[in-house]
Amino acid sequence: MFALVRFLKYKNHIITGSDIYESDIISKIKDLNIKINLNHDKKNVENADLIVYSSAVDKKNVEILEAKRKNIPILTRCELLGIISKSYKNLVGVSGTHGKTTTTALIAHILLDSGVEPNAIIGGTLSRLNGNSCIGNSDILICEACEYKDSFLKLFPKISVITNLEPDHMDYFKNIDNLKKSFEKFMSQTKDLIIFNGDDLGTKNLISNIKDKEIISYGIYKDCNYLAKNITFDKNQYSSYDLFYKNNFIENISLKIHGKFNIYNSLAAIITCLKLDTDIKIIKKSVESFKGVHRRFEILKIFNNITIADDFAHHPTEIKSTLSSAKKMNFRKIWLIFQPHTFSRTKMFLNEFAESLSIADKVILTEILPVRETNIYNIYSKDLSKKIKNSVIINEFKKIADYVTKNAESGDLILTMGGGNIYKCANMISKSYVFLPEKSKEVTKFSSSVQIT
Repeated sequence: MFALVRFLKYKNHIITGSDIYESDIISKIKDLNIKINLNHDKKNVENADLIVYSSAVDKKNVEILEAKRKNIPILTRCELLGIISKSYKNLVGVSGTHGKTTTTALIAHILLDSGVEPNAIIGGTLSRLNGNSCIGNSDILICEACEYKDSFLKLFPKISVITNLEPDHMDYFKNIDNLKKSFEKFMSQTKDLIIFNGDDLGTKNLISNIKDKEIISYGIYKDCNYLAKNITFDKNQYSSYDLFYKNNFIENISLKIHGKFNIYNSLAAIITCLKLDTDIKIIKKSVESFKGVHRRFEILKIFNNITIADDFAHHPTEIKSTLSSAKKMNFRKIWLIFQPHTFSRTKMFLNEFAESLSIADKVILTEILPVRETNIYNIYSKDLSKKIKNSVIINEFKKIADYVTKNAESGDLILTMGGGNIYKCANMISKSYVFLPEKSKEVTKFSSSVQIT
């Protein structure tokens, strides 16, 4: 919602809002001199001309019901986004099960460096924007296009990017066929160009049904239009590769973001910017300066050779990719603190979660974050813990922070992970003053200047 709030504030609309708990985003909204009520109450909507709500809010919410009673127009977040997007000639919609946020952010980053002044709505915080959106003077809008509840079907992009397609959000889609139909419809709504991951079988199968658009594939295998070849990784798992188009060498690209999956994200971003007439030299320089998005293997602090990081991964494929990359960084031990996100996802992917989480040396689980659900699935973190060796369940963030700071040793990685508010636990750990009191004679106070948004 924050990205839309900034857009509307820039357009001089009067905005108020409500949420159920304080957060870093709420603080940023308050910094814009916007009134936020930390409760849901029918009184909050008394003077509103329009109500906009996110997918996390139930239609039986007291404010939604009051708005209906008073005949105040109501829009979902994605409906408002669709309305805003119609004002831009060059709309780029970035969709897919994984990688949307990094790809969207990287496109925006490149265009900002090119001087284009793009507009962007991103699913995560980009430090140079101090948020997840930017407002420029161009006719370009880069937009993360989320599939949940068919949100992306409110968009009609000139250019669509499809990063990959895997089962997810089955609480809404019910089965993979429904998910595929939604993606296929999104592709059909694209006006000119579809850029897709040619190595991803799910996406590749859908593309074969699209006949009336320009289609460009990217990947690391031989049958894609744009290819990353001669790939190498350094000790930090930053990759370098040679970019080719139909066997013609274009540039060597070196990334400052981790893992194989970010090669794919960078390819999607590079092609998009080329199609928006950005010079390849500018693209190369910009890509190589990009250091990622908030909560995507974000290093918060290193103290006594202990690394504290936070990551948004909440799907087994994302978890496996991130942990596999971390495993190659030669940490002594990986301490993973994982907050399962929604009962339905945990139930559906229980075995896959267990397999991917087991890559870590020690796993600490919180209880499942319910978000928008009730536990009709009869699933609990203990069911997941039974399938993971060296796992424990600790519910309170303060107790987790105390546990890991007492037990982590030099050379270890402490990684918090999940789509909810587990980042607060990461903040607690990173702000701890003393690690390993029995093993370290030196006590150093951390600087408070580290930005954690």
